[in-house]
Amino acid sequence: MAAEKLRDLSQPIDVGLLDATVAAFYGTGSKEERTAADHILRDLQNNPDMWLQVVHILQSAKNLNTKFFALQVLEGVIKYRWNALPVEQRDGMKNYISDVIVQLSSNEASFRMERLYVNKLNIILVQILKHDWPARWRSFIPDLVSAAKTSETICENCMAILKLLSEEVFDFSRGEMTQLKIKELKQSLNSEFQLIHELCLYVLSASQRAELIRATLSTLHAFLSWIPLGYIFESPLLETLLKFFPMPSYRNLTIQCLTEVAALSFGEFYNAQYVKMYNIFMVQLQTILPSTTNIPQAYANGSSDEQAFIQNLALFLTSFNKSHIRVLETTQENIAALLMGLEYLINISYVDDTEVFKVCLDYWNSLVLELFEAHHNLDNPAATANMMGLQMNLLPSMVDGLGSQIMQRRQIYASIMSKLRLLMICRMAKPEEVLIVEDENGNIVRETLKDNDVLVQYKIMRETLIYLSHLDHEDTEKQMLKKLSKQLSGEDWAWNNLNTLCWAIGSISGSMMEEQENRFLVMVIRDLLNLCEIIKGKDNKAVIASNIMYVVGQYPRFLRAHWKFLKTVVNKLFEFMHETHPGVQDMACDTFLKIVQKCKRKFVIVQLGENEPFVSELLTGLPTTVADLEPHQIHTFYEAVGNMIQAESDPQKRDEYLQRLMNLPNQKWAEIIGQARLSVDFLKDQEVIRTVLNILQTNTSVASSLGTFFLSQISLIFLDMLNVYRMYSELVSSSIAEGGPFASKTSYVKLLRSVKRETLKLIETFLDKAKTKHI
Repeated sequence: MAAEKLRDLSQPIDVGLLDATVAAFYGTGSKEERTAADHILRDLQNNPDMWLQVVHILQSAKNLNTKFFALQVLEGVIKYRWNALPVEQRDGMKNYISDVIVQLSSNEASFRMERLYVNKLNIILVQILKHDWPARWRSFIPDLVSAAKTSETICENCMAILKLLSEEVFDFSRGEMTQLKIKELKQSLNSEFQLIHELCLYVLSASQRAELIRATLSTLHAFLSWIPLGYIFESPLLETLLKFFPMPSYRNLTIQCLTEVAALSFGEFYNAQYVKMYNIFMVQLQTILPSTTNIPQAYANGSSDEQAFIQNLALFLTSFNKSHIRVLETTQENIAALLMGLEYLINISYVDDTEVFKVCLDYWNSLVLELFEAHHNLDNPAATANMMGLQMNLLPSMVDGLGSQIMQRRQIYASIMSKLRLLMICRMAKPEEVLIVEDENGNIVRETLKDNDVLVQYKIMRETLIYLSHLDHEDTEKQMLKKLSKQLSGEDWAWNNLNTLCWAIGSISGSMMEEQENRFLVMVIRDLLNLCEIIKGKDNKAVIASNIMYVVGQYPRFLRAHWKFLKTVVNKLFEFMHETHPGVQDMACDTFLKIVQKCKRKFVIVQLGENEPFVSELLTGLPTTVADLEPHQIHTFYEAVGNMIQAESDPQKRDEYLQRLMNLPNQKWAEIIGQARLSVDFLKDQEVIRTVLNILQTNTSVASSLGTFFLSQISLIFLDMLNVYRMYSELVSSSIAEGGPFASKTSYVKLLRSVKRETLKLIETFLDKAKTKHI
């Protein structure tokens, strides 16, 4: 009965009943009550005449959620039907909403108490403006500014409306309005901005009310990215903003406004104002946050406001430098301020917060790239000139002049670049190849999921550090070796410190001249091997092992040139293959494969001081080496050895090596086939099926690296393999015939199908990798 009464909109709606229905929908009643209320509210919302009841509901409702429901109905009408409504209905609703906003915001008590309701009314008003302004409501901005001058609370709310309007037009307008309408609104805001600008400056100079000043700064922040530049640089606005910067309650909003200004870039016309702004800012910053402050510690212990300030400071410094760093390189005084800003940024970069670090890293990467490109082009005057926007018909003296300019610029940043190298070494992200991580309980475990964010960060840091290395190889080497010596002495020993250092060392592979790289790596690998002997404890050894494996895997050029080191490293990997700590064996096998792929020729020739090629020595000890490995690790190991054998040019030796490599799986295969000839049921045992699958996977791994040269091995097992395939096909068919469709989901049938799949994969891999003419 009540539902029918509510649905009848031919008379004023019973607001008390509607209040009760909304309360039931949001209340803690039964599920049935909530469902019934939901149906009624949906029906009302879909009724095209419901919006005519909105004013009546807003005037009479006691429940705030009922008012929100009415405004939701109105919002739908404004979005989709507004222009189709009669003029008097549009004007009536527009005037009513405006009057309620003024009424509620003119009184401090009602404004604070009804803040959520006023905010929703503001949104409704802006939705109307998107249709009616400027054509049907030309006086809106002058009316708003006049109203703002009548009371500080109305003024505060007017600022909120202006901010909403700016965001709707400049940020969220896509897909909601036509390009023509957006353009019209932008032009209107631009042309009437003088009134808004005057109001903002008036509030900031005259008001003592904190809420109003904050609302004004927040509105300005929304405007600064698009207003005409004259309003920023040819008025007291910047000066006023800098005046508020030292005040704690306005600091974050002010720095956000200054960041918007800093990010603007329109030629050199306002360079002098930018320099002045930056210098005043830096003087004030030193009183707020002295340059001696331990920023990471202050951030860790700070309030959310203080932490936001550090992040905002990073955004200001990076935005300013990206657009205007050149204007600060002009005088000694400006250079001093510039370097101080970069020192702050270095300190902020040590803050333990991913978002803060991303902001800093993005900027460091762009600055270092810019310096590297200039340095790299020094040997190429044409490129240098082109980069600086000059024509190529240069006299030698001009080229020298450009060169000295670039050297001077590098000199300015030399000390900062050195500190940046240390930062990159201390904070290097984990590369993809490292499989061993510290969990939340401080235990060393195998990584289960790749963290894509960390991989992206690693790539950016690696690129940055490579550029830094090119800018000064000696300093890069010195800093890395100094950090490593502190690990050995125990002064700086910690898992994280060693990890980041080794990831950094691995990341700069190829950036040094070969001779320097050789000297550097000899010291690094010796120190790491010594560390492995000195440091006790399984977890510690697992961490050191993962780092040794990562570093050596990154420097194939060095290993190819130093057989003794290569042999030591591979034997160390074989040692790690017996280390059952989670992740160590996986990483040892992966690194072994990676090294073999890059150095395979070295293993099939007799090296100086050796009696036989390393591959032969390896094959003799193979059963011992793989004794503790899991099947998937053995497959990787076999693939690596297959790569070695593939590098042997003598067919006779190659076939001998292959036969020795496959000796273990072939023995097991012969044993299974022998038993099957005695009793075919032997092949039905699940353990036997698993062994068959494992043998086939081992064969596939070797076939993937040997290609054509795998022919002798596949010929050996081919016919028996096809017989097994046929038998398992029949077993699958009979299992499904007897057990119905669910039989295909059993582990037994799945295992049989895995063997079939692997058989096909082995044949496909061999044919894919083989060169047809040899078959």
